[in-house]
Amino acid sequence: MPTESGSCSTARQAKQKRKSHSLSIRRTNSTEQERTGLPREMLEGQDSKLPSSVRSTLLELFGQIEREFENLYIENLELRREIETLNERLAAEGQVIDGAELSKGQLKTKASHSTSQLSQKLKTTYKASTSKIVSSFKATTSRAVCQLVKEYIGHRDGIWDVSVAKTQPVVLGTASADHTALLWSIETGKCLIKYIGHVGSVNSIKFHPSEQLALTASGDQTAHIWRYAVQLPTPQPVADTSICGEDEVECSDKDEPDVDGDVSSDCPTIRLPLTSLKSHQGVVIAADWLVGGKQVVTASWDRTANLYDVETAELVHSLTGHDQELTHCCTHPTQRLVVTSSRDTTFRLWDFRDPSIHSVNVFQGHTDTVTSAVFTVGDNVVSGSDDRTVKVWDLKNMRSPIATIRTDSAINRINVCVGQKIIALPHDNRQVRLFDMSGVRLARLPRSSRQGHRRMVCCSAWSEDHPTCNLFTCGFDRQAIGWNINIPALLQEK
Repeated sequence: MPTESGSCSTARQAKQKRKSHSLSIRRTNSTEQERTGLPREMLEGQDSKLPSSVRSTLLELFGQIEREFENLYIENLELRREIETLNERLAAEGQVIDGAELSKGQLKTKASHSTSQLSQKLKTTYKASTSKIVSSFKATTSRAVCQLVKEYIGHRDGIWDVSVAKTQPVVLGTASADHTALLWSIETGKCLIKYIGHVGSVNSIKFHPSEQLALTASGDQTAHIWRYAVQLPTPQPVADTSICGEDEVECSDKDEPDVDGDVSSDCPTIRLPLTSLKSHQGVVIAADWLVGGKQVVTASWDRTANLYDVETAELVHSLTGHDQELTHCCTHPTQRLVVTSSRDTTFRLWDFRDPSIHSVNVFQGHTDTVTSAVFTVGDNVVSGSDDRTVKVWDLKNMRSPIATIRTDSAINRINVCVGQKIIALPHDNRQVRLFDMSGVRLARLPRSSRQGHRRMVCCSAWSEDHPTCNLFTCGFDRQAIGWNINIPALLQEK
């Protein structure tokens, strides 16, 4: 039999290889065309009331979304390969360096320096990769059942703060940019009292620990103390609108509640305060009662916090030290301690337990405005910030937090369920998330086109003793919402 020369055999193999490669390319292109063309053919074959131009536009948009996800997925794979390469280099550094034999001391020094550089690069690369696709496909399961119980609609502008009375009858209070504070029946959602004594935005509301007194802070540079008396209406049956924690459907800002009719117009109105506190030279952004209710503390944009005597309305102490505007203040439930937060990225602990010594401790750990800092049980403080983190601190060790929660949006006024040690985080992106004190995520409150907040969530407040609503949130969509969080289920899982 005749045999082929070596050059002829090589040429034939190369030709076959090019041919198979060409077939592979054509097969791939054909598959992609079939894959991209299939949805269009399916859509065109279906009976639809949409105009053809609209359907065509939708197809193009979905195609763009798919391509964007494919690009991100490919980028993620490439970043993961880089991580593997860096890991291999990192493992090799401790054995051979530049192919030379070094003494034990030289090897340790050089390997340590190179390892630290690679480690830092590895961390940076890993964070960049996981923030894109890996977290998107990460499965998360809610550990709480969250039920929307009641919506409180009546304000004509955004609601900055929400609070629950500590005495009977238990009512809900809201502070709004519409210059009013409203008191609500938790069960019926009916407005009970309307306070109109301020001439500026009402930025916070807090209830006296043992009397029917409310404390409000305002943009008119004052804080007011006013008395209320309410009679609760008969509760109505509550419809079951239960949705478990992680469900979400995007909705438009146009779906805000319709409040053209003033719901609060027919409720009793309080026009004048019992006491007006007027020492600040700027917006009073927050105020709170000290334990016992005989003194109050206010926080202002004039960079100071003031301590007042309730009975005389006299200024007892002016707390200075923050470099920028204050954003919040909070008092300890059982001790004469005050914590103030500021735009200067710090929060400060003020100790008034010893009348002769007023010590202050500065906590530094955030990189942006500290929006709030609140006390919990024991010696812990929880702080939230515009840097998208929440930190849990031990008052006995101020150097570093004992837990850090990282989120995807700026955090507003947080609140802690003292009994169950659960932190509620209201976000700029309309989400409300629940975490435990160790930083474990428990749930996300449902948000859909029918329920949940439609704009920035400004504040949250727990009511541990109420039988139906134990968490309240408010936002710039002009409504407050009462939720039932299945806390016993959380404890059973723990």
